[in-house]
Amino acid sequence: MAMDWDKLRIFHAVAEAGSFTHAGEVLKLSQSAVSRQIGALEQSLSLPLFHRHARGLVLTEQGEILIRSVRDVVANLAETESRLVDSKRTAQGTLRVTTTDGLGSTWLTPRMKEFHDLYPGIRISLILDDQEVDLAMGEADVAIRMNRPRQPELIQRHLMTVHFHLYAAKSYIEENGAPATEDDLDGHSLIAFADAVRPPLADVNWLLDAGTTPGKARRPVFTVNNVYGIFRAADSGLGIASLPDYMVAAAPDLVRVLPQIEGPSLDAYFVYPDALRHSKRVEVFRNFLLSKIQVTKF
Repeated sequence: MAMDWDKLRIFHAVAEAGSFTHAGEVLKLSQSAVSRQIGALEQSLSLPLFHRHARGLVLTEQGEILIRSVRDVVANLAETESRLVDSKRTAQGTLRVTTTDGLGSTWLTPRMKEFHDLYPGIRISLILDDQEVDLAMGEADVAIRMNRPRQPELIQRHLMTVHFHLYAAKSYIEENGAPATEDDLDGHSLIAFADAVRPPLADVNWLLDAGTTPGKARRPVFTVNNVYGIFRAADSGLGIASLPDYMVAAAPDLVRVLPQIEGPSLDAYFVYPDALRHSKRVEVFRNFLLSKIQVTKF
């Protein structure tokens, strides 16, 4: 029995959205129309695909099996579309790029006008997420990741090494003075990552331990769950923070403190699936990144 692709397309949207209503908004269909299509699909298969709950929909075991196959089909169609576009060997079409909130907000986004001027046929769709987006499942085309990818099917290119140092706003230093040694950090307001956060940098809250006795870490005055939030807090004058050098380049009020101390570093990679190895869009975007990285202090 051949399954109706229109119904499978609606099934995919419902599974991703978690409700008939939200799927209908994506598909530009009414909630009742979406519900009828799912009911018809279930009837044709003689299988329930969703558990209906007051809070939304949950895939049944059979639904989980079906959605894996449907996602593969969707990913293959997206790959085919990319190849058709790139077959013209012209840089045009949509390129979905994902990276961390910090790098994307403060470094990458301000450079997108220049990229658009160079390649007006490419539409960049930027996905900012500190959690890794699944490239193999087609959730994005390329990624800038702050660690070495583990998936063997992904092509990777080392971009740069990101260095962290201590920074504070001039207004904070004018009010509280600048620390002269690591021990002086005991008397200062410190900004850190929230305890539950597990960013790529293993010792992300190193400033809380710098120069202290083991087990006697300092307590921050403020924590937040991403580096962009830490950047904004430090720029406001709240306290001293560990920040990547690239982030403070466009923040003239932030100055480095304890310049004799070297913070940790991490390597960033440009990553994309093998299916996009010959993509013209990927090629020109990668080359653009490399050209901008050469003139940036990371």
